Amino acid sequence: MSSQKNNKLQSSLNITPPIFKQVCVIGLGLIGASFAQAIKDNGLSARLVAVDRHAPSIAEAMEHGLLDAGSADLQDVIAGSDLIIIAVPVQAVQAVFVDIKQAMDNGQLASDCIMTDVCSTKVNIIDAAKAVFGSLPTGLVPAHPIAGAENSGYHARRASLFVNHSVIICELPTTSATAIAKLRLLWESVGANVMSMDAEHHDRILAHTSHLPHLLAFNLVEQLASHDDNLDMFRYAAGGFRDFTRIAASDPKMWHDIFFANQSAIVSALDEYGVYLQTMRQLIIDKDSTALMGLLGRAQAARRHFGHMLASTPYTDTSAMSASYNITPSNTVSGTIAIPGDKSISHRSIMLGSLATGVTNVTGFLEGEDALATLQAFRDMGVTIEGPDNGNLTIHGVGMNGLKPSKTPLYMGNSGTSMRLLSGILAAQSFDSVLTGDTSLNKRPMERVAAPLRTMGAVIQSTGHSGTAPLSITGRDTAGKPLQGAEYDMPVASAQVKSCLLLAGLWAEGTTTVTQPEISRDHTERMLSAFGYPVTVDGNRISVTGGGTLTGGDIAVPADISSAAFFMVAAAISQNSELTLTQVGINPTRTGVIDILKLMNADISLSNETHVGGEPVADITIRSSNLVGIEIPEHLVPLAIDEFPVLFIAASCAKGRTVLTGAKELRVKESDRIAVMAEGLHTLGIDCTVTDDGLIIEGKGVATENDEVNNDQPVFGGGHIVSHHDHRIAMSFSVASLRASKKITIEGVETVNTSFPGFAELANQIGMSIQVDTGAE
Repeated sequence: MSSQKNNKLQSSLNITPPIFKQVCVIGLGLIGASFAQAIKDNGLSARLVAVDRHAPSIAEAMEHGLLDAGSADLQDVIAGSDLIIIAVPVQAVQAVFVDIKQAMDNGQLASDCIMTDVCSTKVNIIDAAKAVFGSLPTGLVPAHPIAGAENSGYHARRASLFVNHSVIICELPTTSATAIAKLRLLWESVGANVMSMDAEHHDRILAHTSHLPHLLAFNLVEQLASHDDNLDMFRYAAGGFRDFTRIAASDPKMWHDIFFANQSAIVSALDEYGVYLQTMRQLIIDKDSTALMGLLGRAQAARRHFGHMLASTPYTDTSAMSASYNITPSNTVSGTIAIPGDKSISHRSIMLGSLATGVTNVTGFLEGEDALATLQAFRDMGVTIEGPDNGNLTIHGVGMNGLKPSKTPLYMGNSGTSMRLLSGILAAQSFDSVLTGDTSLNKRPMERVAAPLRTMGAVIQSTGHSGTAPLSITGRDTAGKPLQGAEYDMPVASAQVKSCLLLAGLWAEGTTTVTQPEISRDHTERMLSAFGYPVTVDGNRISVTGGGTLTGGDIAVPADISSAAFFMVAAAISQNSELTLTQVGINPTRTGVIDILKLMNADISLSNETHVGGEPVADITIRSSNLVGIEIPEHLVPLAIDEFPVLFIAASCAKGRTVLTGAKELRVKESDRIAVMAEGLHTLGIDCTVTDDGLIIEGKGVATENDEVNNDQPVFGGGHIVSHHDHRIAMSFSVASLRASKKITIEGVETVNTSFPGFAELANQIGMSIQVDTGAE
């Protein structure tokens, strides 16, 4: 089971398995016996001996061939051991140390013999060692595996108990480096993930996360059992009671010892818990609906959120690249469908609704991973948000100066929009903040917002030579004077950078003006106006003056044109197709995809044009089209920047060459979309050339006489596409299946949920054939 890391460590220690000559396990309960079995199965010790007062456990372990020797008396088997694992109740450890010292004094053990434990408290273990040995032995390495099972005892053992579980090692300054390294190697060799932590911190953390929940479970069961009508209480107890109190079936003696051993930290955790209980009690007495919903909503979201934050994954785990699309070619699509809400507008509705005075009701909110990351960030900063419930949100705004510091780094998942726009807001707050994301987001450039924010007086520290996340933002209380309005000429049109600076300008002294080389999406400007904040637009110059206020109201999020683009192209490139997409946002700063497709001779029409929440919307109908290659006008590039992956699919189906220039922005998205799309197009048999700022695609479409549509011939072959966990890459190559001759498999499609939850289901509804393989057995 040795990993590459283990091999390197073994080499540095100049050892080969077995790691130890003789391991002595004291205590053959669940943890001790499981550790012994894992050591045996992985050949990590030449000999394995054990001590346990329960004679049947020793006898069975000998009979099973687990042990080379065993006894109820440590002095019978301890001689020659170079590792001792203490797996007894915490209050019994000091007595074990006494026996170990006696063995050392008798010459049965070397003075540098490595000693470790598996107890869930650490300070008392160290104190016990000091009491017995006088000074801490150089071989003492306190440790705690975070693993367990409902059943206990020797019979419950299993060698896999520690696989992918954490083990905390307390690296004492008195311990030899060799002892620490060898024990770390041993735990890693049985599949555990090893981390270091000082003993005091360990006991405080475990008091909150393990000891307090067990204490409360025992207490609740005792409380119900003491009622006169206890039989009915237990008879009708719901699943929540059973789930929460399951841990009260644990060994009372063990928990008795733990509660006393970690007394100080547990009492502190209880006191803090009591304060929170009193707060909730008062909210219920006062019938404070808003505050109670805020507390419950934050708790519900946090339970899901922290797991992803700790693993540095988006809400949908992409680390294993397990999910894929297996797509059978089809050649026509038809119907009328509704596209999910606009992601850009969903982000901004959360941000401005939280900063507004009063209540903001949002409909059509996109419940995708990116927008949920923004929602969670504002919950972490004290904003009460009800929902989402089928796209409906109620945001109880805290005003321009009402945000509170998050107790943890704000985790953005895979959302670059969340991180860049929040940077502007947080740069103006009184408190310090840290913004982080998953592994992919933490590789994307953030200096493009950090640098101009610094010209306004913001104090922002990015990471590494390339200026990536995590971002550390110093609050104004520490940094001193407030932000100052500034004029910034953007080198490249970017709605994210523009929005970041305008949002920071809401708190800045004076006026902040952003000049963009080309028009970019203007959702921030429109929504600021909808919330009653004055915005001045003079051509490509956009200005805000600090010191104003936002007023809550109703926000209706239209369907996302970036998501609609996949189906627009799908209908255009396929045979005998007609597709209508209802109430899609047609903001003129977002309709580049429509303009480009029309230049390529696409048959597109708009109907039922109206306005929703300050944004223009329309039904879009698109039919099978004879597409032609074009040179894409550079002024349209910023207006279609997110849609180019699927436009590359359209270009491949067009007659003649399509040339894209001026699109360097595509190289710093979730992936390098120019390189990744070119790679996939080559796989499917399309001739294309990558340039510094674009792509040249040789279309394989064929024109017909009388200009009849001829989309019945395959353009693409089949093959295996790697999406690089970029949602737009995955969806674009899904569309290519409509003109493919063979099956297409797209790997790493989990991130589709970041922008378009339900994409595959909707595609199949209109005639495509996408089978989702989650990789689950």
